[in-house]
Order: sequence, then structure tokens, then C-alpha cells
Amino acid sequence: MNNFHFSNETEKKYALACLEFAKIIGLIDDSSLDAVEKRCKAENEKRRIQTENGETVYGLVEFPLSVYLDYELTRIKLDFASEKKEINYSFAPISKKEKKEFYKNNTDLFTRYGGDKFRFKEVDMIVEKKIREEQFENEIKNILHKFD
Repeated sequence: MNNFHFSNETEKKYALACLEFAKIIGLIDDSSLDAVEKRCKAENEKRRIQTENGETVYGLVEFPLSVYLDYELTRIKLDFASEKKEINYSFAPISKKEKKEFYKNNTDLFTRYGGDKFRFKEVDMIVEKKIREEQFENEIKNILHKFD
């Protein structure tokens, strides 16, 4: 069952780990690829009805399965990074010192096209989200180790 067109086993394992983490933190009830396919069909049906009713549909009118999986994995990561209320996870507070250290170590992320940099004060919230994204990736790595 490779309706998702994974390019290799590593990509498939990463997707499964993300889905498993999403289940653990309460974002989804079922982490199987079959469930992803069902959620994709439900989303496509919702969009079809919106289109028929003349409502605005943002993004694609219909998701191919592999694109829907990518959409769902991105949504999971963004929900985690923004500490969405529905998430069942103990987020450790991020200190100002940690944020400033991340900012200093990743100046390339906070540099404009012309080479001038955003001040820390301007990107404080973005720094926090980037740190949460790193925490997300660490959680995924922990799950991947269990797959081996």
C-alpha cells in the first residue's frame, strides 16, 4: 500500500513517526496511513460541498493523497510549534536566555535580503516557534529510534 508515493523507507518512517506523535499528543485519533486516507477523503468531500455551494475554498479544491499527507504533517508541526491548546503535552517554558542563544546561533534565519539583520525584539516570537520546531523534531527522532 504505497498510495502515498514515498520516495524511500526513511521518508515513510518519518511520516509514521509524525503521525504517531500527533496521536500521542491528541491531535489525531488514529495514526495509520489508512486513517490518513480517510481524513483526506473527508477533507476532499468537505471542499467539494463548499465548491458546489459557491463558498470560497482556500488552497486546493481536491488533495491528491500524497499532498494531503504533506499538508497534515505540516499542520501537526505548526500546531505543536504554536502550542495549540488542544495539544496534550507539557511544554517547558523557554527562557529569554535560551531564545537569545538560539538567535545568536542562527543569525542566517534572521537576516534580510540586503544583509541587515532583524533585531531580537522583532523576531522573539519566531525564535520561540523555531525552538518548538526543534523540540518537535527531537520527539520524532525519539519515536524513530523505537522503530529500529
